[in-house]
Amino acid sequence: MITAAHPASWLTGVIADLPTPFNVDGAVDLSAFANLCERQIAAGASAIVVSETAGEASTLAPLEQDSIIRTAVGVAHGRTRVIAGVTSNATSKAIALARQAEAAGAHAALFVVPYYNRPMQSGIEEHFSAIADATDLPIILHDVPARTNRELADVTLVRLAQSRRFVGLRDASGDVARVARLRPHLPAGFRLLSGDDATPLGFVASGGDGWISMIANVAPGLCRGIFACCRQENWQAARALHKRLVSLETLLSREGVPALKVALSRLGLMGADLRLPLVEPEAAVAREVASAVAAIAEQSLAA
Repeated sequence: MITAAHPASWLTGVIADLPTPFNVDGAVDLSAFANLCERQIAAGASAIVVSETAGEASTLAPLEQDSIIRTAVGVAHGRTRVIAGVTSNATSKAIALARQAEAAGAHAALFVVPYYNRPMQSGIEEHFSAIADATDLPIILHDVPARTNRELADVTLVRLAQSRRFVGLRDASGDVARVARLRPHLPAGFRLLSGDDATPLGFVASGGDGWISMIANVAPGLCRGIFACCRQENWQAARALHKRLVSLETLLSREGVPALKVALSRLGLMGADLRLPLVEPEAAVAREVASAVAAIAEQSLAA
């Protein structure tokens, strides 16, 4: 059973960003989702992320998000932490979703930089500060400028991190040098996590604490092995293990959640159904994904 430890003790390693399975009629498949949660827990995950990028959060109704978080918390049953994604560019809606996640039993919330509105840095700072004032959940910030068209500037992050309510950053900027640049200015317990699967080795080598991953849904054991090698500074072994994931990683980076769902459906873990505006990839892409999954050694796919 987990304890009420500060996130600095568990917000580390490889944390899967779980997809949301749907039935053919478009409803959330909570049974398949529960199995995905259990697979990560069995692999020793310190935490799981639900209802975020891979979870198609922008297409979920609040009641669906609530049921997803509650399902994850129920499956975890004290064995791991549940990080709830909160996706909204409206501060009031983000606050409402944060309170909902807190009531559902989430252990932390992951908030993306407001998108589409194109706020100034002062607006981004006030947005996150208002959320911190409205919930007791530890807050992880998500900087993904390719999606939001706004970065979370270093100076803004440093100011926010002075509050103990902000405990980490999911950094999908692709700027590996940012870790070394930020570390001297952040509190000791503030966690820096890569936000994608393309930069984990360089990110951890530069002083990062781990990464939030889509590919960990496919190969949780192999991803944990890569992180263990990084922690031991056995970079040659880490690179050798990571090389086995490159083909699939490239496809996930290019094709996103549709490719992830194809990969997991090939493993019999869930269907490949999506919600508009996402659609299933073309047949040629699906074949590439199937080939990449098959190329990963069987032991790498073990839960």
